[in-house]
Amino acid sequence: MLRVEEIHKSFDDFKAVNGANLTVEKGELVAVIGPNGSGKTTLFNLITGQLKADQGKVIFNEEDISNLPPYKICKRGIARSFQIANIFPRLTVFRNVQVSVLSQQEKSRKLFYPAEKLAVEETNSILERVGLSGMAGNTAGSLAHGDQRALEIAIALGNKPELLILDEPTAGMSPEETTATIELIKRLADSRELTILFCEHDMEVVFNAAQSIMVLHQGLTIIQGDPDQVRNSSQVQECYLGGAEPC
Repeated sequence: MLRVEEIHKSFDDFKAVNGANLTVEKGELVAVIGPNGSGKTTLFNLITGQLKADQGKVIFNEEDISNLPPYKICKRGIARSFQIANIFPRLTVFRNVQVSVLSQQEKSRKLFYPAEKLAVEETNSILERVGLSGMAGNTAGSLAHGDQRALEIAIALGNKPELLILDEPTAGMSPEETTATIELIKRLADSRELTILFCEHDMEVVFNAAQSIMVLHQGLTIIQGDPDQVRNSSQVQECYLGGAEPC
């Protein structure tokens, strides 16, 4: 579904991404890991069009999307969440998701239709999928941190993506919230309706959830494989997992 081929991005003299390669198959749950500053968020920004690559390609469903703006990439079927929850805090949980659904359906400019009657069934269905149906009337900003991250995933689902990209989905969560979020991600992936790409610092989460793991170090892909291959790689142990010798 997704191929990133030898992609590079520099900021002045700093090479944030320096030859990254990534493959994501349809239906997979794929993790990107690496130390702070290894280029994970920059890579996600390149895939989703927030940044333009200096060289290399991003191929999605056999189409080169490297030079498309973010809204066109979203329309192609890629949605993402960010490190900091990106929600409308003063709107209700229902309205947050409804806005996304209406945008995907290109109904967000129907000024003479009462909004409360639009996309109600679709919005409620998404809230049920992420476990927020009982909070539909709550103000989004009043939710606990874990529920806000679930809401952000729900907003992304409103765009009917084929590929969902999650940037550190459990950042700042309690152990209970982390468990609930990972179970949600697994459940979405197991439905076979979604392909999920995420980055995460919690190695227990990564190795328990991901089917394929790509390791990024100083902007360069050093390996992509199944959890056992990555865990047993001497280069990964040296570069990232605390091996005795420096990379």
